[in-house]
Amino acid sequence: MKVSVIIPVYNGGASFYRCLSSLAEAFPQPTEIIVVADGDTDGSSELAKEFGARVFRLPVSQGPAKARNIGARAATGDILFFVDADVEIVPDTIDQVAKVFESDPDLAALIGSYDDKPGAANFLSQYRNLFHHYTHQTASEEASTFWGACGAIRRDVFLKVGGFDEGYRYPSVEDIELGYRLKKAGYKIRLCKTVQVKHLKRWGAVSMLKADFFYRALPWTELIMRDRQPMNDLNLKWESRISVMLAFGVAIAGMISAWWWVAGAIAAVLALLLLALNAPVYRFFYHKRGKKFALKTIPWHWLYYLYSGLAFAIGTVRHLFEQSTVREVNPSPSKKYRLDSRGT
Repeated sequence: MKVSVIIPVYNGGASFYRCLSSLAEAFPQPTEIIVVADGDTDGSSELAKEFGARVFRLPVSQGPAKARNIGARAATGDILFFVDADVEIVPDTIDQVAKVFESDPDLAALIGSYDDKPGAANFLSQYRNLFHHYTHQTASEEASTFWGACGAIRRDVFLKVGGFDEGYRYPSVEDIELGYRLKKAGYKIRLCKTVQVKHLKRWGAVSMLKADFFYRALPWTELIMRDRQPMNDLNLKWESRISVMLAFGVAIAGMISAWWWVAGAIAAVLALLLLALNAPVYRFFYHKRGKKFALKTIPWHWLYYLYSGLAFAIGTVRHLFEQSTVREVNPSPSKKYRLDSRGT
């Protein structure tokens, strides 16, 4: 089975070099490596050529969705394997992907996971990528979404559903949106937990919060509202939803406690419940990086629940407002008839 690797890149730097180097060590080699340089200015396109990749260069950045679609249309493989420019594969990744599709003719797409050894050493990069690893490793293998950093799909299926939505001009939820369309069309997606790649990105506080809030949580809420059926998987498990409510309860009660001591007791009880509900992930952090690291993740994890909940609230209100605006501009037939019958 022929596998085409497709990599969108925008000024990939040293991480992109490591990505290409890992692909050069793959056995067996993919049918082809297609790199779409999305308005690069650092020589990423030339570097890709040195590694023997087929290179398509966009003069200005148009986003990873557009770049991936260009690569997919040019690909000759039966399987399109999308890899981000800041990940390293392992030597048998291509073989793993091909064998999964060969063993299941009904499988349309698969996604993998980040490994538990992130490339960047700083705390937030370790926390963010380990949390991602934990989320995927504890999720259902029957996936409800796609993932552009390490995801493969049959080329004919990809083209049939229309590829990635190019309306997303920045790295966002274009992969999740594709997965939702695949599921709606009745296609099967599998989370293969043994297909793991190393994420090399270095996260800082600002970059992480900006990406999580504006490019993930808000647009993901819009998708949930559009599909009208939140799924109990990945970041949308019932434990996460309850944790959001508990985190807000702790924050609100904690602020009120300055004037009312009972609120402090309520905040303490809610905090204990939040800790207990999330004990498995803190235990995971403890086993991977020790007690100090695990304790340090707690405030960041609770902050994650707070801004995710805030994004969901904002996204929901915005969706309802847009829906009401649409109804006013385009009234339903029954409403239009009633207006006409009054002679107005």
